[in-house]
Amino acid sequence: MEAHKDAIVNMAIESWRFARLFERLLTKLDAGEHKRYTGQLKWFIKKTEESLDQVGLQLVNVEGHPYDAGIAATPLNIEDFDPDDDLIVNQMLEPIIMEKEKGVLVKTGTVILRRAE
Repeated sequence: MEAHKDAIVNMAIESWRFARLFERLLTKLDAGEHKRYTGQLKWFIKKTEESLDQVGLQLVNVEGHPYDAGIAATPLNIEDFDPDDDLIVNQMLEPIIMEKEKGVLVKTGTVILRRAE
């Protein structure tokens, strides 16, 4: 069963990455196409979340949240900052995945930080 869970986690991560890429591409479309494809993206995200929910998993996105060393994500650029800097998660490169009911960490995320303004 563990191999199935790993496969689902990997699919969730790749779906999340694809959705993020698709969001960036939407910014290049005219208004009519943008609206049409935004609806399709929302449907894709909803179906992905429903599927994860069925197996008791959830994606956690901490973009825009204050960074704390205890967060379940690896910052790729932490060495760029001083220990006393107030930091914000600027970008998620990979989402955090948790077991929904138990609150158990399944997969740590990967983030890029920036100084709080």
